[in-house]
Amino acid sequence: MSKDSDFYLRRLHSLLGIIPIGLFLTQHLVINYFATRGAASFETAAHFMENLPFRLLLEWFVIFLPLMFHAFYGLYIGFTAKNNPKRFGTFRNWLFVLQRFSGVFLVVFIAWHIFETRFQAAIGAKEVNFNMMADILANPFMFAFYVAGVVAATFHFANGIWSFLVSWGITQSPRSQQISTYVTIGIFLALSVVGIQALLAFV
Repeated sequence: MSKDSDFYLRRLHSLLGIIPIGLFLTQHLVINYFATRGAASFETAAHFMENLPFRLLLEWFVIFLPLMFHAFYGLYIGFTAKNNPKRFGTFRNWLFVLQRFSGVFLVVFIAWHIFETRFQAAIGAKEVNFNMMADILANPFMFAFYVAGVVAATFHFANGIWSFLVSWGITQSPRSQQISTYVTIGIFLALSVVGIQALLAFV
């Protein structure tokens, strides 16, 4: 792969991680959070999204295709990239390692989540609703698996914002990178709380 191709693919990879994938993650967690208000509130919010016009086109071109590119090219980056301790230091390189491992875990988690929810609905085996998620999360192993998935997703997204800001030349100075670290940690914590509270609401 040429350097120019790799450069643009990496920029596209980071952009898709924020828009649309990161926005979809946030929206998905917020929809799930409606479960804290009861089954009826969750299903009203979920059915609103399901009844959007051109839903299949939106799902494929705004969610699934960008997600597949981000996942598979991300695996390539993760297994070929090297740490850069001289530029970013130990802390940031540890976050790079966590970004790589969380990405690999998320490929497995998201594939499983889609299989036991959307795929089951597509073949007519189950309906995606409050009871479906309650049944899945009634298993302690699956509940722990989903908690790990939520935390991995929110970390990967938040840390990905930091990387996006650097790679796109938005935060170049050490001060701006430090500020963005604090902001992205706040995003990680806030989204994690929303996601875990939603999971608890199904139990």
